[in-house]
Amino acid sequence: MQAYTKAERRGDFSKSTKIFRQIVEWLDDESSDRLPHDEIERQLRDRGRDLLRQLFQDRMDLRRQREPRLQLVEGSDGESRKRVEDSGRELGTVFGGVTAERLAYRKAGYANLHPSDCVLNLPKNKYSHELCRLGAIEVARGSFDEAVQAVQRATGVLVGKRQMEQMAGEAAQDFDLFYQRTASLTNASDVLALSCDGKGIVMLNEYLREQTRKKAESSQHKLKTRLSKGEKRNRKRMATVGAVYDSEPVKRTVEDIISDPREREKRKAKRRPRTRNKWLVASVEKDTREVVSEIFDEAERRDPHHQRRWVVLVDGACHQLECIQSEANRRGVELFIIVDFVHVFEYLWKAAWCFFDSGELEAERWVYGHAASILEGNSSVVAGAIRRKATCLGLRSAARKGADDCADYLINKGPYLDYALALRRGWPISTGVIEGACRHLVKDRMDITGARWSLGGAEAVLKLRAMIANDDFDNYWRFHVEQELKRNHLARFADGLCPLNGVK
Repeated sequence: MQAYTKAERRGDFSKSTKIFRQIVEWLDDESSDRLPHDEIERQLRDRGRDLLRQLFQDRMDLRRQREPRLQLVEGSDGESRKRVEDSGRELGTVFGGVTAERLAYRKAGYANLHPSDCVLNLPKNKYSHELCRLGAIEVARGSFDEAVQAVQRATGVLVGKRQMEQMAGEAAQDFDLFYQRTASLTNASDVLALSCDGKGIVMLNEYLREQTRKKAESSQHKLKTRLSKGEKRNRKRMATVGAVYDSEPVKRTVEDIISDPREREKRKAKRRPRTRNKWLVASVEKDTREVVSEIFDEAERRDPHHQRRWVVLVDGACHQLECIQSEANRRGVELFIIVDFVHVFEYLWKAAWCFFDSGELEAERWVYGHAASILEGNSSVVAGAIRRKATCLGLRSAARKGADDCADYLINKGPYLDYALALRRGWPISTGVIEGACRHLVKDRMDITGARWSLGGAEAVLKLRAMIANDDFDNYWRFHVEQELKRNHLARFADGLCPLNGVK
């Protein structure tokens, strides 16, 4: 490569200098004395942005001036490009648009190669990585329209809504690869807690799962302009949300969890198991079995030799339990599965209204008494007592349905209701973490009024929100930019090496 003279090494920043002097002259002019501070602030922002854009452009021009001319460039296809021509491309940055002039190495019938693009790690699309980073954050926060407006307010650059959606998809594409990382060991004395749940997302018809889509297409609507009661079904595709976290054991008694409501204020609140190192994942594209596998992957990164106590918290959905048991068997992991106590509590209230009038004080005492008995390990006894009470009262099938549902639930989920052991060992017994994750990752963003999602758009937003919730976004973005370099540039050159700097 050629050596540069001192004159050649100096860049031409005269345009940038001119803009800077104009800003200084404007600030120094007496007319600025009459301006309120907010007007000065706005003008400095706009003029400063123009100055930074020109500085960026001048730097790009200087790079082209210094770019060495190679005799040939060999591609990963084994073909050498010897014909060299000037070429330019547009780049949208956070300061505005600039033009990147560089040398293109060409051969008829083959794609052009641009070594300078590799050094600069220019994006595949028009927008810079920093602009895409800002767009990804805003897309995760609010609607695509709001993201467009937020980016324009921050940078002055208008990105189209469709381009914003595309940017989000590309920004999230390395999510799975990023989390295939090495072991992340945490406190071995903490319980390793796993949990999963599902939350529906309203989808465009073509992106519903096949069975749901067929039902949606065959349904008849009574009105033309809105959906009537019962017609809102078959519009959603289930997203599976998973969580892995460390839980500090805190031993508790039944009275620490539940007591007579009239005596609760007298009791000193017991410290609960503390949640640490929470990790979330969500997908509407993958099914429950695949997401459960990802949850186990994360758990094994924390405990690769299965030496810690693994506790799984679920709401009792049969398919989730089947997937969890299957994955545990496949990996040889011993699990302790707990059905959320709050769900059990709600079933007891459902049974109570079969025996008591609405608002009757005795119903509360009855529910809390049976709940305490279940926490002591007597779920089957409670199930039998509820059935007997319904029979003794002579309730017909419809009138006793809530009681029978509760009894069936207690019997069917009996193996997962050993709360007595969980309390003695200090393990969590509720699914608050995963329910909060469903609300934060899915409902707060995906349930925006009127939103109907494509599969790719929903998946990208879920991944971005999960990374932000995991406090991994900054690390992920650095990883993503590295993958963009490999994917868009290094993979196109022979031996995966950049001809200008030898980076691999």
